[in-house]
Amino acid sequence: MSTDPARERILDSAEELFYARGIQRVGMDAVRDAAGVTLRRLYQLFPSKGDLVEAYLARRDARWLRSLAAHVDSAAHSPRAGLLAVFDWLEDWFARPDFHGCAFINSFGELGGTSPQVTAAARRHKDAFHAYLRELATAAGASADTGTQIALLAEGAMTTAAISGTPAPARQAKQAALLLLTLDAGGVAASA
Repeated sequence: MSTDPARERILDSAEELFYARGIQRVGMDAVRDAAGVTLRRLYQLFPSKGDLVEAYLARRDARWLRSLAAHVDSAAHSPRAGLLAVFDWLEDWFARPDFHGCAFINSFGELGGTSPQVTAAARRHKDAFHAYLRELATAAGASADTGTQIALLAEGAMTTAAISGTPAPARQAKQAALLLLTLDAGGVAASA
Protein backbone atom coordinates (compact mmCIF):
# COMPACT_ATOMS: atom_id res chain seq x y z
CA MET A 1 0.00 0.00 0.00
CA SER A 2 1.55 3.28 -1.08
CA THR A 3 1.20 6.43 0.96
CA ASP A 4 0.14 9.69 -0.67
CA PRO A 5 2.97 12.18 -0.02
CA ALA A 6 0.54 15.12 -0.02
CA ARG A 7 -1.62 13.40 2.60
CA GLU A 8 1.43 12.78 4.79
CA ARG A 9 2.59 16.41 4.45
CA ILE A 10 -0.88 17.60 5.39
CA LEU A 11 -1.02 15.33 8.43
CA ASP A 12 2.51 16.33 9.47
CA SER A 13 1.59 19.99 9.21
CA ALA A 14 -1.75 19.55 10.95
CA GLU A 15 -0.12 17.65 13.79
CA GLU A 16 2.55 20.29 14.31
CA LEU A 17 0.08 23.18 14.14
CA PHE A 18 -2.81 21.63 16.08
CA TYR A 19 -0.52 20.37 18.82
CA ALA A 20 1.40 23.63 19.22
CA ARG A 21 -1.43 26.14 18.80
CA GLY A 22 -4.66 24.26 19.41
CA ILE A 23 -7.17 22.93 16.91
CA GLN A 24 -9.56 25.87 17.03
CA ARG A 25 -6.81 28.44 16.48
CA VAL A 26 -5.56 26.77 13.28
CA GLY A 27 -7.49 27.23 10.07
CA MET A 28 -7.36 25.06 6.99
CA ASP A 29 -5.46 27.83 5.18
CA ALA A 30 -2.62 27.56 7.71
CA VAL A 31 -2.47 23.78 7.22
CA ARG A 32 -2.51 24.23 3.45
CA ASP A 33 0.34 26.75 3.59
CA ALA A 34 2.46 24.63 5.94
CA ALA A 35 1.90 21.50 3.84
CA GLY A 36 2.57 23.25 0.53
CA VAL A 37 -0.61 21.96 -1.11
CA THR A 38 -3.52 23.68 -2.75
CA LEU A 39 -6.71 24.19 -0.79
CA ARG A 40 -8.45 22.05 -3.38
CA ARG A 41 -6.04 19.15 -2.75
CA LEU A 42 -6.42 19.55 1.00
CA TYR A 43 -10.21 19.29 0.74
CA GLN A 44 -9.97 16.37 -1.68
CA LEU A 45 -8.08 14.43 0.95
CA PHE A 46 -9.93 15.80 3.99
CA PRO A 47 -13.40 17.10 3.08
CA SER A 48 -13.73 18.92 6.40
CA LYS A 49 -11.59 20.14 9.25
CA GLY A 50 -13.30 17.51 11.39
CA ASP A 51 -12.03 14.79 9.04
CA LEU A 52 -8.51 16.21 9.31
CA VAL A 53 -8.70 16.36 13.11
CA GLU A 54 -9.87 12.73 13.25
CA ALA A 55 -7.02 11.61 10.99
CA TYR A 56 -4.49 13.63 13.01
CA LEU A 57 -5.63 12.09 16.28
CA ALA A 58 -5.74 8.55 14.86
CA ARG A 59 -2.21 8.83 13.51
CA ARG A 60 -0.89 10.46 16.69
CA ASP A 61 -2.49 7.71 18.77
CA ALA A 62 -0.78 4.96 16.77
CA ARG A 63 2.61 6.70 16.76
CA TRP A 64 2.50 7.62 20.45
CA LEU A 65 1.56 4.13 21.62
CA ARG A 66 4.13 2.50 19.29
CA SER A 67 6.89 4.78 20.54
CA LEU A 68 6.02 4.09 24.17
CA ALA A 69 5.88 0.32 23.63
CA ALA A 70 9.21 0.33 21.77
CA HIS A 71 10.85 2.18 24.66
CA VAL A 72 9.35 -0.18 27.23
CA ASP A 73 10.42 -3.23 25.22
CA SER A 74 13.99 -1.94 24.91
CA ALA A 75 14.26 -0.98 28.59
CA ALA A 76 12.55 -3.99 30.12
CA HIS A 77 15.02 -6.33 31.78
CA SER A 78 12.10 -7.37 33.99
CA PRO A 79 8.33 -6.80 33.89
CA ARG A 80 8.56 -4.33 36.78
CA ALA A 81 11.33 -2.41 35.01
CA GLY A 82 9.18 -2.30 31.89
CA LEU A 83 6.30 -0.75 33.77
CA LEU A 84 8.54 1.83 35.44
CA ALA A 85 10.19 2.59 32.07
CA VAL A 86 6.89 4.19 31.05
CA PHE A 87 7.76 7.06 33.37
CA ASP A 88 11.26 7.38 31.92
CA TRP A 89 9.70 7.69 28.47
CA LEU A 90 7.26 10.28 29.80
CA GLU A 91 10.11 12.25 31.36
CA ASP A 92 11.97 12.33 28.04
CA TRP A 93 8.79 13.48 26.30
CA PHE A 94 8.07 16.16 28.92
CA ALA A 95 11.62 17.54 28.53
CA ARG A 96 11.26 18.16 24.79
CA PRO A 97 10.97 21.81 23.78
CA ASP A 98 7.89 21.00 21.69
CA PHE A 99 6.00 19.33 24.57
CA HIS A 100 2.55 20.90 24.96
CA GLY A 101 0.83 18.26 27.07
CA CYS A 102 -1.27 15.35 25.93
CA ALA A 103 -2.79 15.98 22.51
CA PHE A 104 -5.86 13.96 23.49
CA ILE A 105 -6.49 15.85 26.73
CA ASN A 106 -5.91 19.11 24.86
CA SER A 107 -8.26 18.14 22.02
CA PHE A 108 -10.93 16.95 24.41
CA GLY A 109 -10.61 20.17 26.39
CA GLU A 110 -11.07 22.21 23.24
CA LEU A 111 -13.71 20.21 21.41
CA GLY A 112 -15.00 17.39 23.62
CA GLY A 113 -18.23 19.20 24.36
CA THR A 114 -19.07 19.76 20.71
CA SER A 115 -17.34 16.97 18.79
CA PRO A 116 -18.34 13.37 19.40
CA GLN A 117 -15.47 12.34 17.08
CA VAL A 118 -12.86 14.06 19.25
CA THR A 119 -14.44 12.61 22.39
CA ALA A 120 -14.34 9.12 20.85
CA ALA A 121 -10.72 9.53 19.73
CA ALA A 122 -9.65 10.71 23.19
CA ARG A 123 -11.49 7.82 24.87
CA ARG A 124 -9.98 5.25 22.49
CA HIS A 125 -6.49 6.59 23.16
CA LYS A 126 -6.91 6.69 26.92
CA ASP A 127 -8.57 3.26 26.98
CA ALA A 128 -5.66 1.78 25.01
CA PHE A 129 -3.05 3.50 27.20
CA HIS A 130 -4.72 2.36 30.41
CA ALA A 131 -5.13 -1.20 29.10
CA TYR A 132 -1.43 -1.25 28.20
CA LEU A 133 -0.47 -0.16 31.72
CA ARG A 134 -2.79 -2.78 33.23
CA GLU A 135 -1.08 -5.43 31.07
CA LEU A 136 2.34 -4.23 32.19
CA ALA A 137 1.22 -4.23 35.83
CA THR A 138 -0.17 -7.75 35.72
CA ALA A 139 2.98 -8.97 33.96
CA ALA A 140 4.92 -7.44 36.86
CA GLY A 141 2.82 -9.43 39.33
CA ALA A 142 0.54 -6.58 40.37
CA SER A 143 -3.22 -6.41 40.07
CA ALA A 144 -5.06 -4.83 37.17
CA ASP A 145 -6.39 -2.27 39.68
CA THR A 146 -2.82 -1.25 40.47
CA GLY A 147 -2.26 -0.83 36.73
CA THR A 148 -5.26 1.49 36.59
CA GLN A 149 -3.90 3.49 39.53
CA ILE A 150 -0.52 3.74 37.82
CA ALA A 151 -2.27 4.94 34.66
CA LEU A 152 -3.88 7.70 36.70
CA LEU A 153 -0.44 8.68 38.00
CA ALA A 154 0.80 8.91 34.41
CA GLU A 155 -2.22 10.99 33.38
CA GLY A 156 -1.66 13.37 36.27
CA ALA A 157 2.02 13.64 35.40
CA MET A 158 1.14 14.59 31.80
CA THR A 159 -1.17 17.38 32.89
CA THR A 160 1.11 18.64 35.64
CA ALA A 161 4.17 18.64 33.36
CA ALA A 162 2.29 20.62 30.72
CA ILE A 163 1.19 23.23 33.25
CA SER A 164 4.44 23.41 35.23
CA GLY A 165 6.81 23.27 32.26
CA THR A 166 9.07 20.75 33.97
CA PRO A 167 9.62 17.01 33.50
CA ALA A 168 9.75 16.48 37.30
CA PRO A 169 6.19 15.08 37.51
CA ALA A 170 7.36 11.98 35.63
CA ARG A 171 9.95 11.22 38.30
CA GLN A 172 7.46 11.91 41.08
CA ALA A 173 4.83 9.68 39.47
CA LYS A 174 7.44 6.95 38.99
CA GLN A 175 8.20 7.05 42.74
CA ALA A 176 4.48 6.74 43.51
CA ALA A 177 4.13 3.87 41.01
CA LEU A 178 6.99 2.04 42.68
CA LEU A 179 5.25 2.48 46.02
CA LEU A 180 2.00 1.11 44.59
CA LEU A 181 3.85 -1.90 43.16
CA THR A 182 5.53 -2.51 46.50
CA LEU A 183 2.22 -2.28 48.37
CA ASP A 184 0.55 -4.58 45.85
CA ALA A 185 3.31 -7.13 46.42
CA GLY A 186 2.34 -7.29 50.08
CA GLY A 187 4.73 -4.65 51.29
CA VAL A 188 7.83 -6.50 50.11
CA ALA A 189 10.19 -3.92 48.68
CA ALA A 190 11.67 -4.80 45.34
CA SER A 191 14.06 -2.83 43.21
CA ALA A 192 13.34 -1.87 39.66
